[in-house]
Amino acid sequence: MNAKPRLAGPAEFLDERVSLASLTRHNLRKVFPDHWSFLLGEIALYSFVVLLLSGTFLTFFFKPSMAEVVYQGSYVPLRGIPVSEAYASTLDISFDVRAGLLMRQIHHWSALLFVTAISVHLLRIFFTGAFRKPRELNWLIGVVMLILAVLEGFAGYSLPDDLLSGMGLRIAAGIVLSIPIVGTYLHFMIFGGEFPGTEIIPRLYIAHVLLVPALLLALITVHLMLIVYQKHTQFPGPGRTDRNVVGLPLLPVYTAKAGGFFFVVFGVCALLGGMVQINPIWAYGPYNPVDATTDAQPDWYIGWLEGALRAMPGWEFTVFGWTFPMSAFIPAILLPGLMFTLLALYPFIEAWITGDHREHNVLDRPRNRPTRTAIGVAAITFFTVLIINGGNDVIAADFDLSLNQITWFTRIGLVVLPLIAFFVTRAACLGLQARDRERLLHGEETGVIKRLPSGEYVEVHTPLPAATRYALSNYEAPKPLELPAPVDENGVRRQVSHTERVRVRLNQWWYGRRVEPPSAEEQRQITRREG
Repeated sequence: MNAKPRLAGPAEFLDERVSLASLTRHNLRKVFPDHWSFLLGEIALYSFVVLLLSGTFLTFFFKPSMAEVVYQGSYVPLRGIPVSEAYASTLDISFDVRAGLLMRQIHHWSALLFVTAISVHLLRIFFTGAFRKPRELNWLIGVVMLILAVLEGFAGYSLPDDLLSGMGLRIAAGIVLSIPIVGTYLHFMIFGGEFPGTEIIPRLYIAHVLLVPALLLALITVHLMLIVYQKHTQFPGPGRTDRNVVGLPLLPVYTAKAGGFFFVVFGVCALLGGMVQINPIWAYGPYNPVDATTDAQPDWYIGWLEGALRAMPGWEFTVFGWTFPMSAFIPAILLPGLMFTLLALYPFIEAWITGDHREHNVLDRPRNRPTRTAIGVAAITFFTVLIINGGNDVIAADFDLSLNQITWFTRIGLVVLPLIAFFVTRAACLGLQARDRERLLHGEETGVIKRLPSGEYVEVHTPLPAATRYALSNYEAPKPLELPAPVDENGVRRQVSHTERVRVRLNQWWYGRRVEPPSAEEQRQITRREG
């Protein structure tokens, strides 16, 4: 009688109750396509894991209190100075806890990598059209995760209670106060009284270590479950359609590659944390509302907001005794709200304009959707101008430029540069499409010149590989919509709503300039020539 393997009993127990064998067999053979850009989402996931691990270590030593103590730690220049417990414990982590500074810097670099990976991952999804049906919900989850990641980063950045983070909190308090009517009440609710109060650090700590991470973990779980359920998108290629997935199985190939890549991400974070200094709070000193520091720059994901605040003129108006400071409300409340709302609703806006409500599992090449790509590049240009303006004082000091001139350049550039980026990008996409069409029809140039019997000199072209030919030709170029005739065939006047007229005009703008892919007859000629 053969003895059962040691794990057979527990496995059989679970299989009889939750059908573990069939569930595991189905999911472990799940196929995932292979492309380097898909690693962006994995970088975000793995950096989040590093954040959880390093953050757990830091919670054992950090004291989220604004109570005043006299610092008596190892950093001699600050000994005897009254500081908050939060600041003192952060100094202790940096200088007295073994590997404390390393873990602090790993945590900070992982946070930057996490927000960066989410942002670039969303850009990849945007430019390739991976947000289209049936993945609109996952797009919304990604946008919410980006917002939560920014809030999580700001909360963690503010916890040490040093001069730099305290100035950031002071700006945040002013932004809250700028909200019309309810700003004062919200400020007192958040800060527990006048700024800075004694409550904001403990409240940010709870949000940073409990509330926001729990929400992020839940959203990541739902995000991954939807990816498994809906199938992963794939780039165009032979045999790839909207009804299948061509790639590698989860086990063993994809699992082994993913496991190795996790350690690569972990290693990069550890290398940065050990070799590249970031956020040296001992150099800034403790926060004091009457102090300020030069060259104060927040992390990049907040820098664009500071740039918007610096670009906004000092507008305000008074109505019935109420003062409305637009100089903070518009750039720090209205602008981010509008940007994230448009970002979240974009899949539905594009589907409404184009009328495309089909399911898509094959991705677009960005050049084949010139208007969408141009919109994305224009948005990146707008965002980049704001980030640069967030350091306008440093630029003015280092390059001996006028701060006012930089500010006015930013204000004009926020309007002009995105428009230039839009038209240049769309023209470039159309040019690349035309080049692809030429390659499809005539093949690849070889640089070899041949003389024909007639005396004519021609360049020899070689046929494109099948995979390349498929990728270049497998796209649609829909024709723009047209408004129906004013009257139908019976002479009755058609009723066209104003909304439909707007949609048709936008559709014509969207598809008005395009390069037609090779026709069916041209495709047959290519096939015969290369056969």
